Amino acid sequence: MSSEKNAYPYKQLNLWKKAIELVSQVYKTTGKLPGHEQYGLASQIRRSAVSIPSNIAEGHGRSSEKELIRFLDIAKGSIFELDTQMEIAKQLNYIEPQEFKHISELLDETSRMLTGLRNSKTKTKPNNP
Repeated sequence: MSSEKNAYPYKQLNLWKKAIELVSQVYKTTGKLPGHEQYGLASQIRRSAVSIPSNIAEGHGRSSEKELIRFLDIAKGSIFELDTQMEIAKQLNYIEPQEFKHISELLDETSRMLTGLRNSKTKTKPNNP
């Protein structure tokens, strides 16, 4: 029987852990949105947030680096989507400035980590003699 560490290696990634932290914060924040937004903007924000670690995990479950990169790109798109939706919520005064700032910082950090991982997967590796 394989251990969780070996069966789900993405769970060891700091990137995946940071994305999970982002999702948790998004859920806490969107829970405070007006009731009439729970099936609208709040739901859309949550779906975008959940998509980030989900695509990181799914990419790691695929059979090739090319597929992993594709799913990392999808996760990056979800970061941009979430950033836009959070900006809308901020403009509508649905979230407190400090909550917006905290989520923006988590988004920025997650985005940088994701870009780093993607770049490491696309760099040409020298041939070993």
